[in-house]
Amino acid sequence: MAEERLERKVTVILATDVAGYSKHVEQDESLTIKTFNAREAMLRQLITDFRGRVFNTGGDSVLAEFASAVDAVECAAAF
Repeated sequence: MAEERLERKVTVILATDVAGYSKHVEQDESLTIKTFNAREAMLRQLITDFRGRVFNTGGDSVLAEFASAVDAVECAAAF
């Protein structure tokens, strides 16, 4: 029986989370949500620009995958 070769795929995960989000919401909920939404839109565009894909969000976090570690790091640095 011939040995099957496994097809491997490299995936790099970029995980983001807002530091002190709960504290900021307590201080000024409206401003915090408005600011977060603007920054999230910017991040999503950068992820697309660097050939990534958002695969999960939750509260103040975003998880994105990239096929290239270089793209992931450059995206993070640009953000």
